[in-house]
Amino acid sequence: MNRIFGTTQQRPKASLNDAIASTDSRVSTIEVKVKKLDAELSRYRDQMAKMRPGPGKEAVQRRALGVLKQKRLYEGQIQQLQQQTFNMESAAMTTENLRNTMATLDAMKQANTEMRRQYGKIDVDKIEQIHYDMEDMIEQANEIQESLGRSYGVPDEIDEDELQAELDALETLEDEETPSYLQDLNATPDFIDEAPISESKQTTNPEAVKTVAT
Repeated sequence: MNRIFGTTQQRPKASLNDAIASTDSRVSTIEVKVKKLDAELSRYRDQMAKMRPGPGKEAVQRRALGVLKQKRLYEGQIQQLQQQTFNMESAAMTTENLRNTMATLDAMKQANTEMRRQYGKIDVDKIEQIHYDMEDMIEQANEIQESLGRSYGVPDEIDEDELQAELDALETLEDEETPSYLQDLNATPDFIDEAPISESKQTTNPEAVKTVAT
């Protein structure tokens, strides 16, 4: 049945960019025609400048007026098409901005949903309890260290004046217990008036020794 009667195939709808490209192409075509009309008007102007008033010049003027009207018509079409292109470009820009805005909103919605899902797993009370437990454990560890570093048998408060007095008494006791002959052992004798003679000066003369031997 489709082969007999045929089917109307739906053509894809032209996009806004396609419409802009088509309009620009039409503008370019009309501009080419306007340039041709400009060249023709220039030729008529040169002819009228060389001709004398009369029927021939009037005929050229009528043809020039017709070309000028056609040129004005094309220029009006160009302006309309250019305005259409501007409107379509503005619409395309607005559409693109809307697409970007919608994409941004979708991304923000997804991020918000993900954040809610992640933060839903977090219990603030548990976090606070963890902090409190850590503080308690640190405090207990400090107490244990202080307990292990405690000195046994040493009074908490020691008077430094008493320690100094005890040290002075010990020094005095050591001087009293040392015998007098040991205290003067390292003292220098009083009878030494001259320095001792060195070994080099005490060496005897070998000739004198030899004479005595004979």
